[in-house]
Amino acid sequence: MRIYIIKLKTIIAYGAVTLALIILAAMWGITGMKPLEVFSQGREIPIYSVECEEKKASITFDCAWGADDIPRILEILENENVKATFFIVGQWAEKNPQYVKMIADKGHDIANHSYSHLRMGVLDTDRIEKEILLCSQKLEELTGKKVDLFRAPYGDYNNNVIRIARKLNHHVIQWSLDSLDWKPGITQEEILDRITKRIKPGAVILFHNDTPHTAKLLPTIIATLKKDGYSLVPVSELIMRESYYIDHAGVQRRK
Repeated sequence: MRIYIIKLKTIIAYGAVTLALIILAAMWGITGMKPLEVFSQGREIPIYSVECEEKKASITFDCAWGADDIPRILEILENENVKATFFIVGQWAEKNPQYVKMIADKGHDIANHSYSHLRMGVLDTDRIEKEILLCSQKLEELTGKKVDLFRAPYGDYNNNVIRIARKLNHHVIQWSLDSLDWKPGITQEEILDRITKRIKPGAVILFHNDTPHTAKLLPTIIATLKKDGYSLVPVSELIMRESYYIDHAGVQRRK
């Protein structure tokens, strides 16, 4: 006859795991949250994409450096009857006020991309708040329009960044589809393939102005997406404003 000796700490460990599983199962049954969503509740998550039954997506541009291609981008969007979202750095806006006004006058979203284009995740609370407030104030002064969309430079965020942005009444927007138009050596064909082969309803597509290919390729991208049945709307129209939650993957879903 064999005698098995089980240490007390082993019993406690197994008991803790069992209890955690019971709690997860209970929360899944009560709230409908999947286990990964339960674990992610302590983590603040921005909107990467939106749950959509229709084929809708948003084209977004980050504006941080040059500005020479802005008139051409706006001309293409107007010709294609597409409204986009421009995430604008405050310092860029100060250097290019005529283009900020032009973007707003054409009916596109004017959105916050911080004042100085710093990595927000390493900043302290006061500087994060200052970066967001200064940028929105500058954009609102130039356009007369309320700014309530924010994207962190480099996509660099943490819980503090998101909580402060939300406290300041900004929806935090990431992206679900990166064109990589900024990447040295990338070809137009590679950018087109990335967009057209990975597009999904509710996608937020990331472009940048002041790149070698984006303005040249934009008419083809828009035509291809339209041919596939997509309507292209600004982020302000794509996202939900109430009765929603954001799941562990950053998908904004209706409650």
